[in-house]
Amino acid sequence: MSHLFYQGHGRKPVLDQARGVYMWDTDGKRYLDGSSGAMVCNIGHSNANVLAAMREQMERATFGYRLHFETEASERLAAKTVEKMPPGLNKVFFVSGGSEAIESAMKLARQYAVSTGRGSRWKVISRSPSYHGCTLGALAVTGYRSLTAPFAPMMREMPKVPAPRAYLDGRDPEDPATGRHYADMLEDLILMEGEDSVLAFLLEPVGGASTGALVPPAGYMERIREICDRHGVLLIMDEVMTGAGRTGAFLGCEHWNIRPDIVVLSKGFAAGYAPLGGIVAPDWMVAPVLDQGGFAHGFTYAGNPLACAAGAAVLDEIDAQGLVDNAALMGARLKARLHALAQKHEIIGDVRGKGLLLAFEFMADPVAKTPLPKELRAFERFVQIAYENGLIVYSRRTRDGVEGDHILVCPPLIVTDTHLDEIVEGLDLSLSQFRAELPALDRVS
Repeated sequence: MSHLFYQGHGRKPVLDQARGVYMWDTDGKRYLDGSSGAMVCNIGHSNANVLAAMREQMERATFGYRLHFETEASERLAAKTVEKMPPGLNKVFFVSGGSEAIESAMKLARQYAVSTGRGSRWKVISRSPSYHGCTLGALAVTGYRSLTAPFAPMMREMPKVPAPRAYLDGRDPEDPATGRHYADMLEDLILMEGEDSVLAFLLEPVGGASTGALVPPAGYMERIREICDRHGVLLIMDEVMTGAGRTGAFLGCEHWNIRPDIVVLSKGFAAGYAPLGGIVAPDWMVAPVLDQGGFAHGFTYAGNPLACAAGAAVLDEIDAQGLVDNAALMGARLKARLHALAQKHEIIGDVRGKGLLLAFEFMADPVAKTPLPKELRAFERFVQIAYENGLIVYSRRTRDGVEGDHILVCPPLIVTDTHLDEIVEGLDLSLSQFRAELPALDRVS
């Protein structure tokens, strides 16, 4: 009997230990962590240098409240973080995770507007589908009906624009006209809502769990920046999943040379070694807020020295091991091999992603883009089959959380070609087993 509860009644094996890309349960079975947990463990498990840095900090102090002390660990991590940001993003606010970081970004943007005489602006536009966290404030900007619907009466939902899912809409993702088509929906919504009421636009540069590693079409990101500038709307980049090297650049937005107004970080930022997140903003935004009495916001563990020591050591490891470049190299190789699997297993209707943020989507008809019947709950069943085969992957549903099963393949950034062989072999075996369980489907042999 367990006194814990999570999402459901199911039980899992008990974790014994984890090293590098592998994890073992207490029965001795080994699993390859093909999703980095929930796209978190970017540098792999049990890195000796990170553990040593945490141990050193633990021997000095494990907690120092931000209203009582500054800490060397938080100052060091803030400086390291700013070094990796686009020019001008030079102020960091630490939190414990992604949902807290999203809310912190929205509240900073709002306080900035109030402090500078633009108090009419409060709406944060986001996309649908999207996922930005599980707290009520983060759910308000999340476009994922299965997660938001039960709580709708408890929150003020924010306006949404369609995510640029060109592959589902039959548009060419390489044509800049496609990017303009989706980006211009943002401008239309800003004008419809009233420019003076819109505070910010929030997006992931490469889609996360809600859209399965969706890469924006050509021209989209550049046009988004132009529209935000034209209408005085802040651009908040949710880099919770894409940041810390996951896509083959330290920030996902670097692939398009886009300058955000606020960057949101978590997950790979401390790579699972401690709960940590943060926002990075320019001084021109932070200064007026502080001048007006301070940021009316905060968390008990904001800037916790142990978490910050872990985060600083993680950033050191990313640099020392060249993990951003490795994510780009291994990601390209893995993506090519996923495309090869799609040729073999026709239920894979789309392969997409950047770096080691990759996904494939199941479809009954890859030409018509018809999803598998939602009653099959294929996204859950495939993950279980792979798990039984010793491969951990992650899944969600692309189409508003209701249907459109996709599988995220996002191993730690330390993966080698040997690890890729093992991942692809596990996927191939699991796909064959999964397909054998499915009823007859049109266009699927």
